[in-house]
Amino acid sequence: MPATPSLPAHVLAAPIDLNGPGHYLNWGVIQISVANLVVIGIMVLLFVAAILLPFPRKRGRR
Repeated sequence: MPATPSLPAHVLAAPIDLNGPGHYLNWGVIQISVANLVVIGIMVLLFVAAILLPFPRKRGRR
């Protein structure tokens, strides 16, 4: 009996086809997939935001 996917998994899987071949970028000896490059870019943005955004404090005390 095949397992039926749940509705949220079915809705999330529809916009992205993960069954196709990956896309790669080449810069000389460096080869990286587009998906990994996007993940690295998001991690760098979060790191920079964590450094630059002010830390929340309680109000009224100094």
